[in-house]
Amino acid sequence: MDPKDRPSRATEAFFGRRHGKTIRPQQAAALESGLRAYRLDLTAEPPADLGTLFKAKVSAIRLEIGFGGGEHLLHRATEAPATGFIGVEPFVNGMAKMMTALAKAPLANLRVYDDDATRLLDWLPPASLDGIDLLYPDPWPKKKHWKRRFVSSANLDRFARVLKAGGKFRFASDIDSYVNWTLLACRASGGFAWQANEAADWHTPYQGWPGTRYEAKAIREGRRPAYLTFVRK
Repeated sequence: MDPKDRPSRATEAFFGRRHGKTIRPQQAAALESGLRAYRLDLTAEPPADLGTLFKAKVSAIRLEIGFGGGEHLLHRATEAPATGFIGVEPFVNGMAKMMTALAKAPLANLRVYDDDATRLLDWLPPASLDGIDLLYPDPWPKKKHWKRRFVSSANLDRFARVLKAGGKFRFASDIDSYVNWTLLACRASGGFAWQANEAADWHTPYQGWPGTRYEAKAIREGRRPAYLTFVRK
């Protein structure tokens, strides 16, 4: 993608924390060695066939933005070895947890990126992904911070560019205002069709959904998650 054609990152870039509590020495070691093996190098030209990024032979490629501790991403990558997965997580502690898990059980169909997801999206070739997952992103609940939400017109344009026709953008959240925000933003973008046949659909977890720690906490605190699916037109 030509730099002059890239949307500005003035409002849609990563705003969250990069670090939490100090990671343990063994996690630091796993992080360092794991990133050498799994991290994507965005200084290189992206391959025309993204399948060549993986050690495994893959027939589809999915992206998860903000995988947290990696529970969902690891589950999906393990259950679907013929699908290539790219996970983005700028939060050091989350990436360290992921690399620690991979040190114990390596996956040939997984790659990661530990910086701003918009940089990865701009690097990827057009129509190269079969799906994008954005699960429980930071809701930025204060109205003055809504502009920091990852779902934005600029980022939906990025999604539309890299998703194949028929590819799916999946969004899960327990924050009603963010769910409504996403529905309105996807409708306004014109590039996505909401996939829902009845009211219960958007409260039904995705097939094979393993759950997450954040989701369990939301349910304990009385918030009902929503699971939205949008199809690239």
